[in-house]
Amino acid sequence: MSRVVVIGAGAGGLAAAARLAVKGHRVTVLEQAPAFGGKLARFERDGFVFDTGPSLFTLPAVYRDLFLKTGGPLEEAVDLQAVDPSFAYHWADSSTAVLPGVNPARCADALGDALGGQAAAQWRALIQRGGAMWQVTREPFLQSPLAGWRTLMGLARNASDITTVAPFTTLRSLGTSTFADPRLVTLLDRYATYSGSDPRRAPAVLATIPYMEQTFGAWHIGGGLSRLADALVLRCQERGVDLRAGSPVTRIGLRDGRIAGVEVDGTQWLDADIVVANADASQVYGRLAAADPRARSAARALERTTPSLAGFVILAAVRGATPGLQHHNVWFPADYDAEFDQVFGRQAQPVADPAIYACTPADPQMRPDAGHESWFILVNAPRHGDGSSGTVDWDVPGRADAYARHLLDLLAARGTDIRDRILWTQVRTPADLERMARAPGGSIYGTSSNGPRAAFQRPANQSPIPGLYLVGGSSHPGGGLPLVGMSAEIVAGLIGRARAQDG
Repeated sequence: MSRVVVIGAGAGGLAAAARLAVKGHRVTVLEQAPAFGGKLARFERDGFVFDTGPSLFTLPAVYRDLFLKTGGPLEEAVDLQAVDPSFAYHWADSSTAVLPGVNPARCADALGDALGGQAAAQWRALIQRGGAMWQVTREPFLQSPLAGWRTLMGLARNASDITTVAPFTTLRSLGTSTFADPRLVTLLDRYATYSGSDPRRAPAVLATIPYMEQTFGAWHIGGGLSRLADALVLRCQERGVDLRAGSPVTRIGLRDGRIAGVEVDGTQWLDADIVVANADASQVYGRLAAADPRARSAARALERTTPSLAGFVILAAVRGATPGLQHHNVWFPADYDAEFDQVFGRQAQPVADPAIYACTPADPQMRPDAGHESWFILVNAPRHGDGSSGTVDWDVPGRADAYARHLLDLLAARGTDIRDRILWTQVRTPADLERMARAPGGSIYGTSSNGPRAAFQRPANQSPIPGLYLVGGSSHPGGGLPLVGMSAEIVAGLIGRARAQDG
């Protein structure tokens, strides 16, 4: 079988490594950081534990399939817990809706009880449309290799499928045509941020996200979602994968136009028949494989896309209990459009009045005792840069701390004041994510879904260079744990088919 090198030990890289190892390949994973997991990480201090990457686990079937096919059930590897209630949504007019963790009908009823009018019936209609979109796109798009616009044509099994997907309709347009209540439009808008995008430009097919979330449930993993990374590492070790931390890849090498191996830390050469890159696609094509003209062409194509938004994070150790707090909490601003203007505008700036998200698990493994809370606070933010071309220099002295204070003041003004109960905080900016995960500008998802062609312009899992494959959030089908897991399955399938053809 083949010698496979996986660059990067994020969820996608580890999942691909496990799938390939169980098929008999000799797999080595090289991770530049001192620990494995990539963005699926945690921070611990004084008994407080925080997930610093994903905080919501949806569509667990993707990882159930992975774990079953590589050695044993997911539920034996992690403590999988249903979250119910899941989300508390707070709007600027002081209205609040608390949604159950699963069951679209119950979620619609909760919105109807909170907002009145036609909210329940119209949310049911939205979820029904999202379900129809899911049925059309799941197998031919999300779970299959990307083939550019040919993929879109492949969705059209019958004439109504393209109408259902509505590729030239934005998520915002779908919301305004479905809902009479602008609060529901705001709620649907938020799902664009799950892919780091602007709802005014992102495609309507993102309505599949609330459908998946409410149909298949919101889940937590005991001890934090980072425990999934621990389980993936253990599964790789059980399958004989060679895992190496502190091993940055500095070059992807070719021989006769195809993969020959990788250079590690500028000093060591490792032969490989196949390289699976779980790194940002712009880094793969623009730096690691830049000597090849096919990679340079792919890098130029990426330069024409819109990067995803970044995030500004506050980790807060809080004393005492907060009334009405749920596992996931969102406080919306009065003007959501202003937020996207400030994040994606040419003159980007820290958002003055953003939507504020807080994950506060009632998990005894994530806090010293029941009298304390671990708050993971996240707001959308412009990418890190020199302040030009839609970026903000997050390393300006004092900027991060001042913005963190502003956000806590804003949260207090919206009715939830934790300032006098905070024991300590730690701030993570887009610049920190760029340094930690080598995510350019701190973009969470690589490219955004802004524009009707964006999903089909995302880097394909099979690169133009023979033997080089891409996995993870910056490649097809996109970011977030479910899609990253799907990308690993696609890559393992592509490699299997390629090996069969060669043999």
